[in-house]
Amino acid sequence: MSDYRKTAEAVARLTPEQYHVTQHSGTERPGTGEYLANKASGIYVDIVSGEPLFASSDKYESGCGWPSFTKAIEPANVAERHDSSHGMVRTEVRSAHGDSHLGHVFNDGPPDRGGLRYCINSASLRFVPRDRMEAEGYGAYLPQVEDVA
Repeated sequence: MSDYRKTAEAVARLTPEQYHVTQHSGTERPGTGEYLANKASGIYVDIVSGEPLFASSDKYESGCGWPSFTKAIEPANVAERHDSSHGMVRTEVRSAHGDSHLGHVFNDGPPDRGGLRYCINSASLRFVPRDRMEAEGYGAYLPQVEDVA
């Protein structure tokens, strides 16, 4: 297993939007995220720590304006926290090792796929295409990533 953790160097490399989202629990504007329309096969990892979070096979179009997933590829890497900010009660999701704010999870996802909708900011993610997964150390997750090509 790789050493997934938050480092000062990784945080220093973040763009202003990535920093705002991951380090200050910000939110990118709906419909603007880099990965919203991404249909490529691969894995989504934490932009700070590199820990595996979501697979392309679990991504779906929810219409909410942010990339949506039905489940985490590695549940232990996605921590849930009660969030009562902005006058709402929600469940925030953060990366377990990098402590990056990712987004929120709701129970209005596809019923036939578990009923959850992980609504995730593109700014908190880095996409690793299927053909780069082995080289970047994510080969163990290949069986969970469907090849849509």
